[in-house]
Amino acid sequence: MADATTSFRIKGATGDWEVVIGLEVHAQVTSNAKLFSGAATAFGAEPNTQVSLVDAAMPGMLPVPNRECIRQAVRTGMAIDAQINKWSRFDRKNYFYADLPQGYQISQLYHPLVGEGAIEIEADGYTKTIGVERIHVEQDAGKLMHDQHPTRSYVDLNRSGVALMEIVSCPDMRSPAEAGAYLTKLRSILRYVGSCDGNMDQGSMRADVNVSVRKPGEEFGTRTETKNVNSIRFVMAAIEHEAGRQVDVLESGGTIVQETRLFNPDTGTTRSMRSKEDAHDYRYFPDPDLLPLELDDAFLAECLASLPELPDTKRKRYEAAGITPYNAAVLTAEVESARWFDALLEAGAKPVAAANWVTSELFGALNRLGKSIGDSPVTPGQAAELLALVADGTLSGSLAKQVFEAMLETGDAPGKIVEERGLKQTSDTGAIEAVIAEVLAKNPGQLEQYRGGKVALFGFFVGQTMKAMGGKANPGVVNDLLKKALG
Repeated sequence: MADATTSFRIKGATGDWEVVIGLEVHAQVTSNAKLFSGAATAFGAEPNTQVSLVDAAMPGMLPVPNRECIRQAVRTGMAIDAQINKWSRFDRKNYFYADLPQGYQISQLYHPLVGEGAIEIEADGYTKTIGVERIHVEQDAGKLMHDQHPTRSYVDLNRSGVALMEIVSCPDMRSPAEAGAYLTKLRSILRYVGSCDGNMDQGSMRADVNVSVRKPGEEFGTRTETKNVNSIRFVMAAIEHEAGRQVDVLESGGTIVQETRLFNPDTGTTRSMRSKEDAHDYRYFPDPDLLPLELDDAFLAECLASLPELPDTKRKRYEAAGITPYNAAVLTAEVESARWFDALLEAGAKPVAAANWVTSELFGALNRLGKSIGDSPVTPGQAAELLALVADGTLSGSLAKQVFEAMLETGDAPGKIVEERGLKQTSDTGAIEAVIAEVLAKNPGQLEQYRGGKVALFGFFVGQTMKAMGGKANPGVVNDLLKKALG
């Protein structure tokens, strides 16, 4: 196992530098309504069509917590083995911005819903545990639209009040690869749990990237925060650029300013946005309109019972069934793939053969068609039937490929395709022997060479026999009969 603390270093003129990374991930909670109102949360709606009086901060409107949003956050905490706080409280984070109609954001600073947890990652050949400091629930702000008018900006409040989980990691990551692995694993867990769809391109999961550099063994340096990075690749690029920039500043005699920065995906660089505020700048205080959250044991038990089998547990189960670690990792990376594969096993498919077929044949075909596994033209039941036809000798490997292509085109069951197209494999020794005799008679030169010691020509005779029988001969029977015919 590689040393996780020395796997990534920045080479500077004064020696090696270590990068220290922490991530604050904002994950939109899966819910049909917002955190404190009944307004809808559907993606892509026309601007300002999903705004209640509460979201618009009309006078006299009072927030009411959405039970489902709290439930989803608790389930997420349980999925990373975090402490669930039975007593938590909402605070007001005060700042003024055009997309924040209340003049404050309802969040949780002092008493979050979820406490410390951990996520295990694999990066660059080693395993490492990344600490999670907390998960708190807060409401999202609206959105400023600058491209609708040459001299004006417009405000869309559709996202105002949408429930977010802010998942705050400890500063435990030491390379872009670790940060990428952490985000990938976190997104996978969220999707398994169903608490967030993880669609970073739609803004339902985004990361604030905290980066500092130091000489190995020294105290943490001053950090910068790059806001709202919306892809794992961009997060890794932002870390690499920002760490390199900080090293250049320090080695030229400058100092790092604690500030908020923005990432430009076109140039792969970060730029300064504003000085970084501390918590006291926001004048946090308990929200007087909301009572503290108090969770009882029955609610927590229901949350725990609702959790699915999580990716690490599922992968270990697959490996215990004989599936290779690589295939198990591929199959469990996305919850849709794992669910499809589990349905395939429930339909009677053998684990190892099924895993090999899904990761090669099915994924290859779906990639070619530009489809996800959720849109697969072939159902798990049909795939199980196809694999059973191979296992019982009805289809050879090459015939199975033909049947699979026909299944993709027509959506028909494999048994129907085999019967209609006459693709059943034959083990009729008499028919195969007759074809072998013809092949040997047509290739006297190769036969003489084989008997003269050029045994590699055996494959030639197998190929010619299979070709003559349209690929329908049982390869094992062909091999046995050819060995006998060739002496």
